[in-house]
Amino acid sequence: MKTVRICLWSGPRNISTALMYSFAQREDTMVLDEPLYAHYLASSEKALVDRHPVAQVVLDTMENDGAKVVDMMMGEFPSDVVFFKNMTHHLLDLDRSFMEGVVNVILTRDPVDMLPSFAKVIKDPTMADVGYKAHIELLDSLLKRGIEPVIIDSKNLLLNPRVALTKLCDVAGITFDERMLKWDAGPRAEDGVWAAFWYSGTHQSTGFKKYHQKTEPFPNNLRPLLQACQPCYDILINRMN
Repeated sequence: MKTVRICLWSGPRNISTALMYSFAQREDTMVLDEPLYAHYLASSEKALVDRHPVAQVVLDTMENDGAKVVDMMMGEFPSDVVFFKNMTHHLLDLDRSFMEGVVNVILTRDPVDMLPSFAKVIKDPTMADVGYKAHIELLDSLLKRGIEPVIIDSKNLLLNPRVALTKLCDVAGITFDERMLKWDAGPRAEDGVWAAFWYSGTHQSTGFKKYHQKTEPFPNNLRPLLQACQPCYDILINRMN
């Protein structure tokens, strides 16, 4: 059987870790957590790198050469399915031809919900941090290659995970597995070294949490970024099928 490779292209705080945990429940699937993170840090200015928790540990423990990471992603695996959880903005200066051989999934989230959550870890975020513009650039790049990505809004994933996961599995040519809806609380061996800073909510979960609309006032200091992100989010939502 040909290996099914699913590349998730997500922004931060988009429920991407929960989706990775979901696929990790499948007996036929291997998951990898942000394999291009070190490449992104190695390709970025020091001021940006310094904003990331445990950045130096990431650089010291992961492959820094993105081309080598892509070769690994397209190499041999012992499982029938491989799920790569990636951040879209980690795709810096890489040959994207490999995307023709994978199932590409863009995971997005309403910036009204996402930005306040992200700002709790990285203060005063920029567009380069949050990935909305990178999502649109990725979408354009995929369409030019004749690739129609699966686009998932994290809200819809939380509202009805069974429907969203079944659709994704159908596109990937694999069968939905009921075990994808539940997992044990706590960390996983596949977690990146940054998990302590980003995954506390997922570690407390045993499945996809119910969606709750935020009730806190939106931070005024994030409004300019929200205005920049909203058109990108709207493009993705209008593209959903």
